[in-house]
Amino acid sequence: MLKSATFSRGGVHPADKKNLAKDKSIVRLPLPEELIVSMSQHLGAPAKALKAKGDTVSKGELIGQASSFISADVHSPVDGVVTEIRKVELASGAVADALVIKVNEEQTNPFTEIYDWKNQSREEIQALIKSMGIVGMGGATFPTSVKFSIPLGKKVEYLVINGAECEPYLTCDYRLMLEKADEVLEGIMVAAKAVEPENIIVGVELNKKDAIEHLEERAKALGYPIIIQPLKMKYPQGDEKQLLKACINREIPSGKLPLDIGAVVCNLGTTFAIYEAAKFHKPLFERVITISGESINEPKNVIAPIGTKFSELINFAGGTKDDLSELVSGGPMMGFGVSDDQTPTVKGSSGLLALPLTIDDSKSFPCVSCGKCVQHCPMGLQPNRMFRLIKHGKYQEAMNEYSLMDCKECGCCAYTCPSHIPLVQGFKLGKKLGRKK
Repeated sequence: MLKSATFSRGGVHPADKKNLAKDKSIVRLPLPEELIVSMSQHLGAPAKALKAKGDTVSKGELIGQASSFISADVHSPVDGVVTEIRKVELASGAVADALVIKVNEEQTNPFTEIYDWKNQSREEIQALIKSMGIVGMGGATFPTSVKFSIPLGKKVEYLVINGAECEPYLTCDYRLMLEKADEVLEGIMVAAKAVEPENIIVGVELNKKDAIEHLEERAKALGYPIIIQPLKMKYPQGDEKQLLKACINREIPSGKLPLDIGAVVCNLGTTFAIYEAAKFHKPLFERVITISGESINEPKNVIAPIGTKFSELINFAGGTKDDLSELVSGGPMMGFGVSDDQTPTVKGSSGLLALPLTIDDSKSFPCVSCGKCVQHCPMGLQPNRMFRLIKHGKYQEAMNEYSLMDCKECGCCAYTCPSHIPLVQGFKLGKKLGRKK
């Protein structure tokens, strides 16, 4: 095993809470009676709905077409009938069109034929990934086909796979490493054919040591030139800037992309979707989701169709306890609080957490100038000064003089703030209003 690595600036060490679901093997959710499939479950322009009320849909059928370069196709997760097209609010707060699908009792399985992706060209692999609607599944949901479109003159030295899964509670990628290691590794090789890197590295935090050892063993047995890089436990190691610093000791300059330092980053869960796309021509219409938290009765790792309501996941995990305070979509650091359990899952839904009230941070107090937010910011920013400027409406000054747009909204500043100041919410507002000026 290689020596463990990490990024150097800032970061925090929250309790990982992974023990709640870490030992729970992936199980399949029984099909719900109804799904709500959003046309906007990726970064960029929403997909254009191709179906109308009353239309039948087949499992894997294209039901939403990418409407711009940065967009992604949407496919039906089931055989069924479209009963309604309506606006739906997602966990992120975004409002989008969605197809409500009544699920047929009898379902087909059209993805049994095996395809030989090794005989396909780089361009054919890239086109396949695009047609299968694959996006980053770590939460950012950037269309993978766009990320894999390498401009002329650019060279990929490193393909870095993000297996850090540094958010507390989440264990879906961990279970994939243990239960689907061969498939994940083959998906990585498919991705490598698409971007033609000189080196392939998978970064995995040390709280998943058994997964590190298993991936190393399987990569060696399969003859894949993949390096498994152990990472020290530190949040937000899964952010691509911190991940690249840890894995290849390179920093992305402000306003630049990983490709500008010769790297492409891909989430580990995404590589499993790439494997299924290449091997079976199966679109991304289902994913593994961690259902966890101290207020859930039976934590689980579940494979569920996209469009599943949160209530279905909660019921499958035995319901919630009496001390439930908040539902969170995603991880507790960067996830979204959810007030409606009828909210549907999307391609970026990595977890659903049921959490009790641990610290009452509903009240904030004036900044005490302790400097903790500055000390722990992994981007080297000054959150205290940025927030003060935003509070006084000086959005452009926060953007131009204090690099507000470099903020990753990781939550390290808010996590360490003794005054419980809503720093991340302030930065999101500042970015939004600053762009309008």
